Amino acid sequence: MGQLLKLRDYISRYETDVYHYVPEFIRLKQWQWEQAKARWEAERDADGARREPGETWDFLLDKPSWWERLIGRWRRGPEPEMDEERPPAPSLSRAATLDELKRQFLDDLFELQLRWASSTMTHVSFVDEAWYGDERLKYFLQRFPDTYLCFYRPVAAAGKAAVELETILLTPAAAWCLAFVEGEPDNVVIASTGRFWVERAGADTVKRVNPVISLRRTEGIVSDIFRRHGVEWPIHLAVVNRYGYIDSGHLFPFVRYIDKRNYESWFSRLRGSALPLRHGQLKAAEALLRHCISFSSRRYDGNSGVDEWQQ
Repeated sequence: MGQLLKLRDYISRYETDVYHYVPEFIRLKQWQWEQAKARWEAERDADGARREPGETWDFLLDKPSWWERLIGRWRRGPEPEMDEERPPAPSLSRAATLDELKRQFLDDLFELQLRWASSTMTHVSFVDEAWYGDERLKYFLQRFPDTYLCFYRPVAAAGKAAVELETILLTPAAAWCLAFVEGEPDNVVIASTGRFWVERAGADTVKRVNPVISLRRTEGIVSDIFRRHGVEWPIHLAVVNRYGYIDSGHLFPFVRYIDKRNYESWFSRLRGSALPLRHGQLKAAEALLRHCISFSSRRYDGNSGVDEWQQ
């Protein structure tokens, strides 16, 4: 499950120590899954249900061994102490199969991700409930590996201005700046060099702001941040339409166009990578977090000294 390091202008606990929280999330997620799975199997055994054959995560098309390889690098010390703020364990009575349990577990973990991306031990941002139903955010977090670090529509400080950036996905190999032009299924988005592109869906035609404008702005800000902090990390630009088509007209050769025709191969290639979390990747994440804007209030909920999933 990809990690949500930054959401808009909400405060994030990754800002306090990205080198701690990124591997901590990986370790604690695995520990929580093992506990949930053990409880579910114990309940089924008590009911006399037949144990399912070998466990896989094929329903998400994950490689079966990347978790074990990755978790082994950081699994240190005693099992974590779970406090009263931990995400609720999946309801075992609702999970008829192991795949159902996994889906429930990932849904619970998604809510935890939003909490981590909107609070620290001492401060909290007020989250728009719409983010809990954001299909695109949930889709990418639940299908990318834990080593993929997501900045979802972050707001960065550029001089004296606050600038909303496109989504940034930090992988162990590169930083992807992603602009989405999705709409109705099988829509066709036609690129142009002007301020607007044209989207056609059936008999309807609408204008869209040229996404390359914001992509270049995002690239420029990210490049400047990397340069100032001595980060050497490749930057790729992509316009994405998972459910329709993009007619690029061979414009903007520095942009990768990812649509219904090539999305699955691009997505499978990214998520199938066996590269581990890298120091340069964390350095890039730390640099970006330093220049992202956060608005928050001090916590007065009695939890300011207790962190979720904190030992």
